[in-house]
Amino acid sequence: MSASPHISLEQWRTLVAVVDEGGYAQAAQALHKSQSTVTYAVQKLESQLGIKAFEIHGRKALLTPTGQLLYRRARHLVDQASGLERAACKLSAGWEAEIRLAVEVIFPTWLLLQSLQRFGNESPHTRVELVESVLGGAPEALLQGQVDLAISPQVPPGFHGDALILTRFIAVAHPDHPLHKLGHELTLQDLHAYRHLVVRDSGHRRSMGTFTVDVEQRWTVTQMSTSIQAACMGSGFAWFPEEKIRDELAAGKLKPLPLRNNGERFVQLYMIIADRESGGPGAHRLAEIIHEMVASECMPHESTGMPAYCVPPSAPHTGVTSSPAAAEHRTRGARARRTSNTRRSGSGSN
Repeated sequence: MSASPHISLEQWRTLVAVVDEGGYAQAAQALHKSQSTVTYAVQKLESQLGIKAFEIHGRKALLTPTGQLLYRRARHLVDQASGLERAACKLSAGWEAEIRLAVEVIFPTWLLLQSLQRFGNESPHTRVELVESVLGGAPEALLQGQVDLAISPQVPPGFHGDALILTRFIAVAHPDHPLHKLGHELTLQDLHAYRHLVVRDSGHRRSMGTFTVDVEQRWTVTQMSTSIQAACMGSGFAWFPEEKIRDELAAGKLKPLPLRNNGERFVQLYMIIADRESGGPGAHRLAEIIHEMVASECMPHESTGMPAYCVPPSAPHTGVTSSPAAAEHRTRGARARRTSNTRRSGSGSN
């Protein structure tokens, strides 16, 4: 009886890359190898197994029925091996050397940076790579294994998301915009003749998002800051996270539209740990810190009880959400943080 052929993990990875990348040349580029090396690895695998995995049609390499079965098993094997490698690296190093984080741009930047600062004080040698995403960007990064944590409005299949914060959006335009001159409560139909400013989905499968309406004119940009600046110049209307436009509202550069319905909308954001079972302690700790910061800094929404209405201590008064209750909540949060910091410093290193 002949021995089973030994196929190396590198050969399986090469096969998977040819399929995922769409061809030998693309796989060679992704793997940082020559095309001849990739071709040889696949041909050797086919020879060892006595099967034909690919058929060449023109310039494309297409999987045979046998190749399709082989690819599914190879994909599973490669994913398992990658997971083991990541877990072993994390275990050998204690806390991770690097944590990759994808965050939806509507999450309050100041709150994220304070959370990262707190995490950095606890783990100064852990590098953090932050990807700021829009809509489908964070879920896509999770599905592709590119990040350890994500804050996203969407939880992709196969992942678990913990509710983190409700973000309030307000429909606004420059005070001199024609929509403010109509003299009555607006409907969505009133918006039809005016330019809508939209931030593009950063995922490859781009959607127009939640806050789009049927309009004759639309500008689509990749940065929320660009959209806000365009609105301040009177170029159009948009729904923006209230937290992102506090300064513009306070300075009178933007003014809420008097919409009869849909002038105010909410988006739920979720904290998603890519690997809840074998994820590193640093990723779990960073997620915990962000949850704690949100809970201490944000008012609960009156109907759901979920944290919402995040207001930085130095934020100007806009008349939109400030209240004695909010001020008291921030005072309690600051008091709690001082107590937490005192306890943490009291239990520091010898």
